[in-house]
Amino acid sequence: MTDVRNTQLSQLKRISGQLQGVIKMYEGERDCLETVQQIVAARNSLSRVARDLLTTEACSCATKQDAVRLDATLKELLK
Repeated sequence: MTDVRNTQLSQLKRISGQLQGVIKMYEGERDCLETVQQIVAARNSLSRVARDLLTTEACSCATKQDAVRLDATLKELLK
């Protein structure tokens, strides 16, 4: 596995832990705002991983010359 894939997998595992924490918060009837803040944090983390994953995969398919331009374009589109 490459370093990039290892990093992405680590991020996904961390997000999974965040979601388990949200479930426990909800089951424990924790404060609504605290729970929602954790949901938003998990969603933002997941969006970041999705953006990075898509950028990595798209750039691996592009020629070397197009990869830099494609990377910038994808980052702009996926803000």
